[in-house]
Amino acid sequence: MTDNSEFAKKKFWDRYISILHHNNIKPSFHRWYVIHIENYIKFYPNQRLHTHTKDNIELYLKEIGRKNTIDDFQFFQNIDALSLLFCQLLEVSWCQSVDWEYWKASAQSLKKSHPTIARDNTENTFSSKQHTRYSSNYLQPVREKHSELLQSLIAKIRTRQYSIRTEQAYELWLVRFISFHDNKTPINMGCPEVNAFLEYLAVKRNVAANTQNQALNALVFFYTHVIDKPLKDLGDYARPKRPKTLPVVMSKPETMRLLEKMDGIYYLMAALLYGTGMRLMECIRMRVKDVDFDYQQITVRRAKGEKDRVVPLPALLIDQIKKQLEETRKIYEQDLKEGNANVYLPEALVRKYPNASSEWIWQYVFPSKRLSIDPRSKIIRRHHIHENGLQKKVKKAAQSAKINKQVKCHTLRHSFATHLLEAGYDIRTVQELLGHADVSTTMIYTHVMNTPGLTVKSPLDI
Repeated sequence: MTDNSEFAKKKFWDRYISILHHNNIKPSFHRWYVIHIENYIKFYPNQRLHTHTKDNIELYLKEIGRKNTIDDFQFFQNIDALSLLFCQLLEVSWCQSVDWEYWKASAQSLKKSHPTIARDNTENTFSSKQHTRYSSNYLQPVREKHSELLQSLIAKIRTRQYSIRTEQAYELWLVRFISFHDNKTPINMGCPEVNAFLEYLAVKRNVAANTQNQALNALVFFYTHVIDKPLKDLGDYARPKRPKTLPVVMSKPETMRLLEKMDGIYYLMAALLYGTGMRLMECIRMRVKDVDFDYQQITVRRAKGEKDRVVPLPALLIDQIKKQLEETRKIYEQDLKEGNANVYLPEALVRKYPNASSEWIWQYVFPSKRLSIDPRSKIIRRHHIHENGLQKKVKKAAQSAKINKQVKCHTLRHSFATHLLEAGYDIRTVQELLGHADVSTTMIYTHVMNTPGLTVKSPLDI
């Protein structure tokens, strides 16, 4: 019996290693995948693997997700190891009911440059590590030599409440401009040097018109607001032609087909994007207090341009949102018992309401499945789920639904606006719901909507 048991055990691991090879897992990781499975088996010492269910998986991942000592890649490896074990080796019938993508998205904690937390960086000195996502080795000497100017640029940007994306882009363009002119100080440069740089972008780099305009805006901002030396006359320089592009919009049937291919929490988030017109990060960062069931509305906080707005709460989703909040409440109460019921709050709110970060109303509606260490404050927190999971799910659902368009999360927002206009709502109402500052931005949807009486028939159909 012992020999047979040892043989069966060896055969089990041989088959598992074979599956790792088949899934292109690096051989150097095989040992760790085996260790993860061994730890899982030890967690259920008196239960055979064939008797396990979805609940066993989720309980185990919740347990290890509470360990703040586990790194992102280790948590991801655990999820991947278990999915390969149950879906490919054991081939259990319930395997597909586990939302593996949601768990994998929860394996990603927020980085310093993430939009949720980057805005409130309170470091007094500029750090080049702050922009590692955009950094290149050849730009490092520029950042080191001109750190004071870059710090002044960021300070001016933040006093005007520009978005973190704008901050990162402007900083990068200034660094590239200085690098283009051999690391000379921009204080001693002006219109001719800016003109030469913009022409280089258009002629040599073949950048899009919007890219060149962004570089120009960054330099105009720097010279006007940082060193008080406005660029008065740039003269003529090569400009790429600005293409007149239309937003990608799905028809109502296409949208329904897309949503039918999604389930669980990702269906709920995608349905909210379409049903409310929210942007991706506006949905991901939604908090409990932002959902008003009585007035049937959702308040979008600190949206683009630092503006709040109200959007309708779809009646079709009310029960699912309540169910999601029940699940979130269970996570919150467990975190509260363990002293980890903290969420990120902007610095101004933390100073005004010191205990708010651990209150129920400030919790994220879509929390991560694991605790993580805030990269700035080093406090153990439960952030919201990472946006990559929803992005991948929407793309996969569009392919599965055979929608021959470049569908992204933002496509659901475009479809929201277009379908409202098609239903007869006035453009000013749609403008308010989308949070556009100018109605001309909203008017682009009139070019893609199928309005009866305005459509032109092909000569072949007349």
